[in-house]
Amino acid sequence: MSDDVQKVTLQLPASAEYVDIVRLNLYGIASKMGFSYEEIEDMKVAVSEACNNSVLYAYGQEDGIVDVIFEVGSDALSITVKDEGESFERMESSGDRLSLHDKDLNEVQIGGLGFYLMQALMDDVSVTSEAGKGTVVTLTKRLTLSEERV
Repeated sequence: MSDDVQKVTLQLPASAEYVDIVRLNLYGIASKMGFSYEEIEDMKVAVSEACNNSVLYAYGQEDGIVDVIFEVGSDALSITVKDEGESFERMESSGDRLSLHDKDLNEVQIGGLGFYLMQALMDDVSVTSEAGKGTVVTLTKRLTLSEERV
C-alpha cells in the first residue's frame, strides 16, 4: 500500500450515551486532517446514524459492543462501525423494525432515513450484514482541497 493509513479504534458499549464519544473523536481526527466545519458536521450526522443502528437494533436489550475504526489516509477518512449483533438472531423477527440487519441494501433504513442520509452526506457507503454475525457499515469522505479553503 503506497498510502500509509493510520487506524484509530474505539470499542464502546452499544449504548446511546457513548455515541457522543464517537462524534468527539471524529471531530478531532477530521479537523486535524483539514476537513471543513461543514464536512465534519455532515460526517458526524452520518456516523451517528450508523452508531444508532447498532445501538438500537443489533442487540435488543442485551449489552453489546460497537467497534468504530477510523482509517486516516492522506486524502480520505473512512469510518467503520461494526457490531457483533449476535442477539439479533434470537430476537423475534418483526417486519416493522427498521434496521440494517438482515435486509437488502435497497430496503435498508436506519432510523427511517439513515441509509439515504449517509449516502447523501458521504462519498462512499458500504454495508455488509450477516445473520448472527452482525453488521459492518463503512463510510468514506474524501478530502478535496479547493481554492476557497483558507
